[in-house]
Amino acid sequence: MAATRTVGMKDVARQAGVSVGTVSNVLNRPEIVSPDRRERVEAAITELGYVRNDAARQLKLGRSRTVGAIVLDSGNPFYTQLVGGIEAAAEASQLMVIAGSTGNREQRERLYLSLFEEQRVRGILLASTGGSAELVAAIRRRGTPVVLVESDREARGGSSVSVDDIAGGEIAVQHLAGLGRRHLGVVAARQDLRQVADRLRGARHAAEQAGLELEVIEAEDLTVLAGRSAGEGIVARPRADRPDAVFCVNDLLAVGVLQAFAFRHQVAVPEEIALVGYDDIAFARSTVVPLTSVSQPADLMGRTALALLEEEIATPDAAPRHVSFTPKLVERESTTG
Repeated sequence: MAATRTVGMKDVARQAGVSVGTVSNVLNRPEIVSPDRRERVEAAITELGYVRNDAARQLKLGRSRTVGAIVLDSGNPFYTQLVGGIEAAAEASQLMVIAGSTGNREQRERLYLSLFEEQRVRGILLASTGGSAELVAAIRRRGTPVVLVESDREARGGSSVSVDDIAGGEIAVQHLAGLGRRHLGVVAARQDLRQVADRLRGARHAAEQAGLELEVIEAEDLTVLAGRSAGEGIVARPRADRPDAVFCVNDLLAVGVLQAFAFRHQVAVPEEIALVGYDDIAFARSTVVPLTSVSQPADLMGRTALALLEEEIATPDAAPRHVSFTPKLVERESTTG
């Protein structure tokens, strides 16, 4: 069977009885075309099934309408909210977003960075594992703007939007200390990630200031299943050896820990062990015991990141901007009873 020939602008012009320039104007500047000619061109487009090659057009103009977004873990609802904020802002600007998840892997992050640059995207919004600073700098030098999300430490040469995760760790521990808890467990994984390291740093500092005992409980990953395994380890201890409060470095871990505690009602939350998560994902408020969590403004961070990207494109010689949000504690029954 013969391949179907692609309909081009010349075909539309021939069908409508106008010049190729008139077809181009209808597609790009319809207000300057007379109503009669515009209607003829639009009718020909519909009849022939013409679809313009927007990728070629964007390359000719030198600026794509596609934004690349790279996040650490699409399975974490925090990043779903973050990308949702980016998409909402992009829709208002008639831009398209292509999102990729690295699974917290540096190799995959570098792959996405290279692919997005090759596709000549408008710019890249990057929640980084922290291992691609040199590649990011090279991509910026070659003309593709990169805005870092969740970090400003590697933002030299570009803008960034972040949350003060050190303050977030401090807020969680200060809250537990204020409840009179003295033996604190912190469930964490992937301490090589900047976000996790900062939350632990803040937790340690607040514990030291309060004179609290702090134990880091290693989880296998930043997932619900890993949190459940860590929680089962806590339940298996003699009651006297268990912490009386647990801070998890993200909500997925906290949900898993809560599941382990709730199984057969083995640990009462918060009576025996108070529990705090981090991110304040939507599910945190509907767990079997609603979860106290350190909240990050994910949607606003996404919108801000795209705004910073558009600022860089509009004024490339302007100094980069770094926007930092302060997290806040959202108290629920997992600590307040």
